[in-house]
Amino acid sequence: MGRRIAFISEHASPLAALGGADAGGQNVYVGEVARQLAAKGFQIDIFTRREERELPEVVTFSNNIRIIHVNAGPPEDIPKETLLQYMPAFKADMIRFMVQEQLFYELIHANFFMSAWVAMELKAILGVPFVVTFHALGHIRRIHQGSNDRFPEERIAIEEQAVKEASLIIAECPQDREDLMKYYHAPAEKITIIPCGVNTEELYPLNKSMARSLLGLPYNERILLQLGRMVPRKGVDNVIAALAKVKNGDTKVRLLIVGGDADTAAELARLQQLARELKVGDKVYFAGQKSRQELKYYYAAADLFITTPWYEPFGITPLEAMACGTPVIGSNVGGIKFSVADGQTGALVPPKDPDALARKITALFRSPGVLREMSNNAIRRVNKLFTWELVARDMQAAYERIIGSNVIARPTDFETAQSISL
Repeated sequence: MGRRIAFISEHASPLAALGGADAGGQNVYVGEVARQLAAKGFQIDIFTRREERELPEVVTFSNNIRIIHVNAGPPEDIPKETLLQYMPAFKADMIRFMVQEQLFYELIHANFFMSAWVAMELKAILGVPFVVTFHALGHIRRIHQGSNDRFPEERIAIEEQAVKEASLIIAECPQDREDLMKYYHAPAEKITIIPCGVNTEELYPLNKSMARSLLGLPYNERILLQLGRMVPRKGVDNVIAALAKVKNGDTKVRLLIVGGDADTAAELARLQQLARELKVGDKVYFAGQKSRQELKYYYAAADLFITTPWYEPFGITPLEAMACGTPVIGSNVGGIKFSVADGQTGALVPPKDPDALARKITALFRSPGVLREMSNNAIRRVNKLFTWELVARDMQAAYERIIGSNVIARPTDFETAQSISL
């Protein structure tokens, strides 16, 4: 029996459909890291909030991985900005499950600040150490979103306390590490950089003509792809504005936008209206949500993948595009400036600058040889630095350091632990 680890990901289940307001990179991260660690022999339970009444309590995700649906608040889809109030119930139900199953975990991996709150509570009650991947930081969000940030004021204080109590903090890129040290005074020795990755068995190079044929897309157009969550900070409006400025002779340029659901209908409507106002409505195609199995065809069909968020803690979609051999133009921010090698696997541009983006798109469309070279470089870079296998190797090393250096006092009376927590 392998070492037993608990993942907490309160709002981001690996089972969720991607592209909605609250479903994106964290969902992928949790599922893929767990899958790779399970292949190394770890026994992993992923605790996530129940969002549908009909969901079973325990779902077998894959070998050695279970997803545990925790009762915390109404069993319905709730914006993550309002979930903090339900975390005491999350903690209590998680302990109830541990008591019921007579489980004890050697380590907890908390994902996001609310999961870190639960992990701190469990550490205090049960003595289980935890590592934390924040995925986004409240200070940085406030800088970029200001009064539009709807997370509660307590978020930053919780993050500051988690930085103090965690055995290790997983930063996803150098910028994340710098932000943790600058805004949270995290000790350098307490931070390790482990990036996100790509499942190269799921996302890989395909023939462009074949991909376009399968998707019913024309062969004689230039295609730009924007894929991800449909929320304002992702800068999809910047891409639409740039499209109106791209100069490509007589060859039509089409923008495919993949993502969005009922929760992001207002943002989609805003983007559609913008496309009409800029007179590019006939060039912008909103494809909606797609399954993980379909994504490789969209990535492969595109000439360029575009992602220009205002800020980005990491950003998995640029890696996915690169794995499929599609060069990336991305904002020169956060994790994107770490994953995209400027001038080699794509290009970096300032966020909120449609003129700069349009100039870069135009220049690359006029340089097919450069695009081909970038495509080859992108595939090589991902396979050398950014696979989930490499991520899991580093994560295992981090876990082993903590588990090996902590004497964990296992409670002898789970009922006592439960009563303390309630």
